[in-house]
Amino acid sequence: MFQYDFMISAFAAAGIVALVAGTVGFFLVMRGQTFAGHALSHVGFTGATGAVLIGISPIWGLIGFTLAAGIGMGLLGERLAGRDVAIGLILSLSLGFGLLFLHFFTSYATQVTSLLFGNVLGVSASTLRILTVLGIVSLLALAVIARPLVFASLQPELAEAKGVSLRLVSVLFLSIVALAVAECTQIVGVLLVFTLMVGPAAAAQNFTSRLGSGVACAALLAVIEAWLGITLAFYTDWPSSFWITLLSALGYGLSVAWRRGAH
Repeated sequence: MFQYDFMISAFAAAGIVALVAGTVGFFLVMRGQTFAGHALSHVGFTGATGAVLIGISPIWGLIGFTLAAGIGMGLLGERLAGRDVAIGLILSLSLGFGLLFLHFFTSYATQVTSLLFGNVLGVSASTLRILTVLGIVSLLALAVIARPLVFASLQPELAEAKGVSLRLVSVLFLSIVALAVAECTQIVGVLLVFTLMVGPAAAAQNFTSRLGSGVACAALLAVIEAWLGITLAFYTDWPSSFWITLLSALGYGLSVAWRRGAH
């Protein structure tokens, strides 16, 4: 399997993306903002199709649109109800533009399929470099805001009383989520971002209640599912995104059984 360069690139890209997705996804689930990740993935599709229409790489459209939407969500919705409204408005607007761009995008059916469902086996060397840089930036940024993020997530009223800006934390975190979503789309596509962003994180929180071990568990599960999914895809010739999604669902199912057995 590793005699092919495209397989080595696929494993490298999937490993980087899964590590970021599992880590960021843990905090996303902890904060109850999985809907935000879902919305950002759809915004990314709009950005990617728009980028192709003007002749630039889809990944730059993904990054630009998801980052702008993430910042917008953080600025518009500082409370839970406000976030839901803000996210819904941004999602609706982005899907409207996506439909318009798709109207002009019909001659690129293969690229549309890749955007929707991912194509990890087609990751180029330049895309791998971009994913590496994005991964490093995302993890470093998350490490910088980790302490106030946890404080604001678990005890928002107390954090605000102590001088922590909930809006700033929200903006910074959703910007990081946006970068992670843009990366995930390269591996599993817009429609399956939950596979790597939410599945491993939700499973990890069933396996352990500790913050540090939970983050590590989520990242490890995401990497295992991504690599095992690519391996199964190679030997079965079935889509890697299907296998990764199936493994993510199985992992979560096992975590639920574990939690019930533990209690």
